Amino acid sequence: MPERLVKVLLWALALTGLFVGVWALFGPQSFYDDFPGGGRSWVSVDGPYNEHLVRDVGAFNLALGLLAGWAAVRTGRNLVIGTALAWIAYGLPHAIYHSANLDLYSGADVPLLAIMTSITPIVAIALLVLPERASGEVRSSVRA
Repeated sequence: MPERLVKVLLWALALTGLFVGVWALFGPQSFYDDFPGGGRSWVSVDGPYNEHLVRDVGAFNLALGLLAGWAAVRTGRNLVIGTALAWIAYGLPHAIYHSANLDLYSGADVPLLAIMTSITPIVAIALLVLPERASGEVRSSVRA
């Protein structure tokens, strides 16, 4: 996969994790009430507020976002693979859960939630399975 595409995909994961992470960690009640924004509420419909749980969600999203950002800067193949695996371990069960519980939502939120929760594991799987560029450009950018 061309290094530029690897970086774009990693930055997409990084920004996702940082957005969710900072919001949930530092504004847990707002995250619970208002995520994903734009007048929608995808968290509060699925059970009572739990500050500890929401802050933990924020912390691990922040951690995954920082990892993906670091991988985008460094772009070593092993780091990219590790980052992709971490995002798959989080994103795939998350997408499966929401796909199995779409009855909690209505209208445009149903397809939006299904699409939005599927994007993260799809991007991570793409990073994992798409071959590196034949020239080894990604591998050559690894620094000690």
